[in-house]
Amino acid sequence: MSFKRNPQVFSGSIKEVTIGNGANAVTIGGIKTMPLYSFDAPAKHKVAIGVEISDLGVDRSLPGLAAYYEGAETLAQIAERASKMPGADFVVLALEGADPNGENRSVEDCVAEAKEVFEAIDRPLAIIGSKNVEKDTKLFSALAEALQGKNVLLVSAREENYKTLGASVVMAYGNKLSAESAVDINLAKQLNVLLTQMGIQPEAFVMNVGSAAAGYGYDYVASTLDRVRSAALSQNDVMLQMPIITPVASEAWAVKEAVVSEEDIPEWGSRESRGINMEVCTAAAVIAGGSDAVLLMHPQSVATISGMIAGLK
Repeated sequence: MSFKRNPQVFSGSIKEVTIGNGANAVTIGGIKTMPLYSFDAPAKHKVAIGVEISDLGVDRSLPGLAAYYEGAETLAQIAERASKMPGADFVVLALEGADPNGENRSVEDCVAEAKEVFEAIDRPLAIIGSKNVEKDTKLFSALAEALQGKNVLLVSAREENYKTLGASVVMAYGNKLSAESAVDINLAKQLNVLLTQMGIQPEAFVMNVGSAAAGYGYDYVASTLDRVRSAALSQNDVMLQMPIITPVASEAWAVKEAVVSEEDIPEWGSRESRGINMEVCTAAAVIAGGSDAVLLMHPQSVATISGMIAGLK
């Protein structure tokens, strides 16, 4: 007797969100199955990869990363090189220099840098702020105005500033927003509800439900991703049907395996290889959990994950 497979059909589906304009725009979401279940229904859009760069420049202590960006000295040159990285779907500018506890660059300087990056690339742009709520509220509003109608994605709005950013980023200046919560399905849903109650359409924002490097409390991330995606599909919970974007690089390259030098622990081997392994493992895990886009830094990580995504078709 031959085996007859019955595809699992869900009542819900994930919304589609597009960043960028024209031929190089990228759309994420749109799936109607659990992660990796393309045999039940083909994915409408592949998982997207954003290549993250910093306004503080390239970490030249990583030989492979330095080699890829060799000759790229200005931020515009670095951004252009990132946009051409094999496997890249969009570019992510992290405005680390805006951090009030760091260089505390002015909003005006950050806006000028963002415009410079936007002009240098032929792919969609996402921007990460300083992770200081007060500074980012001012920064994102100014960025949205300066890049009005460019359909950039600003990562991320939180419960403390969603009203201001929802009104400016999306409603006033026609860009996209990411709603950030702290690895909790209830917090994620609550923020989505608050944004939609403002009149913001689900197609205008994505979710950033939080992340952690593999092995660093990642079980909480895995549980949250699973619950969010299950509720969106099997329970048709419209307040959890926005695509998920996950900043992987900032988590993976901050843990001890990616930070401790070879001189300190020689038996661990190459620091760069360790960082790449953390980035790849974490990205693969969040994709398996339901993330629709991942933000990576190293070209080798991007090559590995883009190959994995291609193999999932």
